[in-house]
Amino acid sequence: MKDFVRALGFTWPYRWRFVTSLACGLVVAVFWGANISAIYPLLTILLENKTLVSWADDKIVTARSDIERMNEEIADREKEAAAAPDSDDKSRITSIIARRQEQLSYRQAELSLYERARPYLVRFSPSQPFTTLCVLMGLVIASMVIKSIFDFFQEYLAGVVVQDAMFDLRNEFYRRTISLDLQHFSETQTHDLMAHFTSDLEALTAGMRALMSKVVLEPLKAISCLAFACWFNWRLTLVTLLLFPIGAVVMGTIGRVLKKLSRRNLESTSRVYKILQETFQGIRVVKAFTMEGRERAKFYRETKINNRQAIRLVRVDAFSGPLLELMALSGICLALMAGAYLVLTQRSHIMGVRLTYDPITPGLLMTFYALLAGMSDPIRKAFSVYGRVQRGVAASERVFKCMDREPTIRMPKRAPVLARHRHSIEFENVYFGYDKHQTILHGISLKLNFGETIAIVGHTGCGKTSLINLVPRFYDPHSGTVRIDGQDLREINLRSLRSQIGLVTQQTVLFDDTIYKNIAYGCPGATRDRVIEAAKAAYAHKFIEALPHGYDTPIGEMGSTLSGGQRQRIALARAILRDPAILILDEATSSLDVESEALIHKALEHFKRGRTTLMVTHRLSTLDIADRVAVVTNGQLEAFGTIDELLDSSITFRRLYDVHAKGA
Repeated sequence: MKDFVRALGFTWPYRWRFVTSLACGLVVAVFWGANISAIYPLLTILLENKTLVSWADDKIVTARSDIERMNEEIADREKEAAAAPDSDDKSRITSIIARRQEQLSYRQAELSLYERARPYLVRFSPSQPFTTLCVLMGLVIASMVIKSIFDFFQEYLAGVVVQDAMFDLRNEFYRRTISLDLQHFSETQTHDLMAHFTSDLEALTAGMRALMSKVVLEPLKAISCLAFACWFNWRLTLVTLLLFPIGAVVMGTIGRVLKKLSRRNLESTSRVYKILQETFQGIRVVKAFTMEGRERAKFYRETKINNRQAIRLVRVDAFSGPLLELMALSGICLALMAGAYLVLTQRSHIMGVRLTYDPITPGLLMTFYALLAGMSDPIRKAFSVYGRVQRGVAASERVFKCMDREPTIRMPKRAPVLARHRHSIEFENVYFGYDKHQTILHGISLKLNFGETIAIVGHTGCGKTSLINLVPRFYDPHSGTVRIDGQDLREINLRSLRSQIGLVTQQTVLFDDTIYKNIAYGCPGATRDRVIEAAKAAYAHKFIEALPHGYDTPIGEMGSTLSGGQRQRIALARAILRDPAILILDEATSSLDVESEALIHKALEHFKRGRTTLMVTHRLSTLDIADRVAVVTNGQLEAFGTIDELLDSSITFRRLYDVHAKGA
């Protein structure tokens, strides 16, 4: 529940809007109770054929008679107390006198109210019972209109507060998520993150809206009816509330079950997203291997589980409403039977307990019953959305569990800005693995001079990509140090480091946007001329110009409308536009055709000048542009030097060279 309260904290900036909504809710609640209480004068007019003036006159006469009778009784009791020889008898009589004085004060206040109201009733109220009835009905309709207006504003303002709060929460969640390091995204799968941002936040929004509208407004309406019912007869009202503690315990138990089922349902929804993501991303493989049936079966099984859990959730939620309604109706029936007993027998006590001082009329009993019904209906409505609130609670736990994760890649406060790279990149006795129990790199020590082009080669899985991932500080080594120009990467400003790095990977990442915006992705303020120059440097300008809309051509999801070589040249143009001091190429040409590879090599020949370039590669053609080569074997640096030096000194390099030479 604490996470749900944290989510409610996002409504704080909009607190005055919510206060206004609450004020509107109070007005609605008052009119709700008042409209139901209007049944009493209406019934009085219908059953007794009275006007408001005659009704007030009868109340005044009755009150004066009761006051006179109570004064006489109090005087007699005082004489009796003075004559009582026993202190216990005197104490008992004194207690009776105190109660009668309390009743007398109430009667005097009631008489004063009727006497003050009578002149206004004489002046403004109709003189005929039917006309009086029509006026009262008109007032009830007018009050219903007013109540409806305030009801609209209460619901609208509460909804706006929730939507604005969720807007802030969604953006804060995204900000925190995107600031996490790659380790988090390796451990948390994309489908799970998508579920957090969609179904979880939707459930949280529904829960907060239910809480801030229905769960706030409906209890206010119930309290209004309760107050009017207590005003009519507070003792009889207490009889109705006898079953409420039992109802609270039952609903608390149901709430825990709803929360548990909601959490399971949300987790199952996340797994459904996983199947959808994998299927649609790998649709070519699915179709090529004719596995549509298998994927349909997998999707059917998971959605069946999801559906079964949703049905359980619906069943428990549906059960809670009738159960609460039954308990509320039982309380109302209990109070109604007690009131009916007092009306039919004209008594004031039940089982020795006084429930009224005044005779209860049928009209008063019907009004009291209507108030109790008016109190139970809002409570039923409030608990009807209880399931939504519990689902929101479960969703908030999932959201904040992810949101509270702290990045492992941190930098000191006021970390110094890294000046543009001019000297060297050093790996000093570096040990690294993606978890603490498995080490991939073992004691790597390597120094690269500014302006050099270094190729990193080795067998698949030996740690080449892991090594270059340490340069932009995607990860930190378990031990050892990575330095740029003598500065430890863990002690410098991270943004100033990554702003100097251009990255081109084997799996080209492009966005569903135009070619122009994809090239300018790392430099949003770049002019069109600069973008075109970068495209020309990457030998991409020619094919871009041949497209229907040139640089404004949309390229589809992940650049699906382009060939592999075209995508890679756009990625290289993006890196060129950034003008990085350090260029990282991770198997950037391994999947390209000969022509595309030749164009990219030609571009790199010019672009690598005046910057340090690290290349993970298997191709001999790429080695031609390298100044030196680092050979990595089983996470260790086996050899480092020029191609000629390594052909003499490194058995691993010589084997790789021979294999690729034969393949060429």
